[in-house]
Amino acid sequence: MKFSVITLGCKVNAFESESYIQTLINAGYIYVDSKEAADIYIVNSCAVTNMAANKTRQRINQAHRNNPNALIVVVGCYAQVETDKLLENEKIDLLVGSNRKGELLPLIEQVLKGKSIVAVDKDQRNFDYEDLGVSSFSNQHRAFLKVQDGCDQFCSYCIIPFARGKERSQELTKVIENAQYLVRTGHKEIVLSGIHTGRYGSNINSSLKELMETILNQVTNLERLRISSIEILEVSDEIIDLAKSNHKIANHWHIPLQSGTDKTLKAMNRRYTTKEYQEKIKHIRKQLPNVSISADVIVGFPNESEADFQETYDFIKNLGFSFLHVFPYSPKTTTVAEKLANQVDGNVKKARVSKLLALSQTMKHDYIKTFINKPVSVLVEGKDKEGYYKGYTSEYFEVRFKSKADVKNKFINVIVNEVRKDIAYGTAK
Repeated sequence: MKFSVITLGCKVNAFESESYIQTLINAGYIYVDSKEAADIYIVNSCAVTNMAANKTRQRINQAHRNNPNALIVVVGCYAQVETDKLLENEKIDLLVGSNRKGELLPLIEQVLKGKSIVAVDKDQRNFDYEDLGVSSFSNQHRAFLKVQDGCDQFCSYCIIPFARGKERSQELTKVIENAQYLVRTGHKEIVLSGIHTGRYGSNINSSLKELMETILNQVTNLERLRISSIEILEVSDEIIDLAKSNHKIANHWHIPLQSGTDKTLKAMNRRYTTKEYQEKIKHIRKQLPNVSISADVIVGFPNESEADFQETYDFIKNLGFSFLHVFPYSPKTTTVAEKLANQVDGNVKKARVSKLLALSQTMKHDYIKTFINKPVSVLVEGKDKEGYYKGYTSEYFEVRFKSKADVKNKFINVIVNEVRKDIAYGTAK
């Protein structure tokens, strides 16, 4: 039978989708692109924003149009938090929540035999870490490695603690085993991923610093280690010192900001101030020259006035980032922020998103320009239509260059010559 996996959302979902693909292939199923007619469609869903939820519903409908007789499976966050709504959809044959993903294959095979199953556990107190091992990624050069799940922070706008459950981490020995296998199968870079990656080890008497150090010491032939995202309060001096002393750690830190005003940060339950954020960023830059720092920002949070937004805009512009991910605030059921008064008009949120994205584009261009006439190490991912090899630096910006040799999935030193929009072009050394 043919199957397809449709992935929405975060890097953790990307990891989990690879696990589903490999599990079904190993069981004899044939993987096809989501645009093709398949017998089984697995929609790995997202619920973090209203847009993500809408996209999940759209992809369910698209799968049904591709093959009205296909088995449609919805797995993940949206299945966990919107179970009743999805049960009303006659197109869906199987729902799998956030703590039954390891059972996906046997659940599918039971449904194929005619059984009706809703595999969603609402009592999240007993959620354990599920080891969804991945032996390789279709994107061979870089592999996402999930090491942590769940979140206990309960930011006032965020549905993730309800969708993913409590914080839990994979045992250190198992992480090392998975990382070693990924490197043996040809992956040059590993991206440590989790719902709250900086809290790795909180339930197993370990830490992110210990995890990183152990990977660097025990995973031979790994050439680059990257953290997908880390909260500002979890960027410890020990982690900074480790990054400073080991060139294999990527010189890029994605550190969510969410707002540049203390009033809004407090309402969001973010647990830090703009002063604390600014001081830590300055400290990181002092210790790690040329470091790339990116951030998430939410605009249009309830009660965000025009003056509040301008304060956020000015804070971001003055502090400077290599790029931003910008999201309009989405009211989510069960969250504290959903009940707040003074919700911001949708058109106002849209305008604020556009303004910050324009600033992000300028900052990204200006940041990459600082590397002109300097060498950068590029992990080559492939070629573009014009014959340029392309890949990403340690600082996570794209570089393109020409080469007569086949350099795919290799690290190549490139001198940056120019920047076109947000892409650097250079000459291989």
